[in-house]
Amino acid sequence: MGVDPIHPIQVLTLTPSHPDWPQLLDERLKAAARSGFWFIGSPGILAEHKVGLFCSVRCPGEATVGAYSTVRKLRDEGVTVISGFHSPVEKECLRILLEGKQPIIVCPARTIVRMRVPSDWQPLLDDGRLLILSRFDQSPRRADTSSTRRRNELVAALSDEVLIVHAEPGGSIERISELVDRWHIPRRKLHSG
Repeated sequence: MGVDPIHPIQVLTLTPSHPDWPQLLDERLKAAARSGFWFIGSPGILAEHKVGLFCSVRCPGEATVGAYSTVRKLRDEGVTVISGFHSPVEKECLRILLEGKQPIIVCPARTIVRMRVPSDWQPLLDDGRLLILSRFDQSPRRADTSSTRRRNELVAALSDEVLIVHAEPGGSIERISELVDRWHIPRRKLHSG
């Protein structure tokens, strides 16, 4: 995954006055959303039906197989997937999604200012099929526990449905699962491999 130095990356701000601002943020994050977000790519993707993808770092084999099968189906159906794509299973799901033609929303748990965009993401940016969206202006430069929690809240808040591959008991994905239930976000089931 190299970085293409030829393409300049412009980080823009998404505020409530922006035409692509999703009302779900106001309903779910309330005042926490009003300060805005930072993005690279096509904010119009936010209008698509989005499936939020979550998986704990540790994941049983059968859930992993189900995740890959489900994500291939989402890719083939052209469904937009939003995630932090941080855990090992989420990273592999992103690799699968990059093979498709559907939009993808990547939400890092850190600032995207001066982010080095992987070269295999550039064709999606050029085609208007990728949105990189962050809650963080200048810091943190690396994900931490707090930024990961806030990122996961953003992913859930923007999701029309969620796919929770696996939630470790007591872990951050289990807490997001509770938030998803409180917001009454429908869940997708894993397909068998």
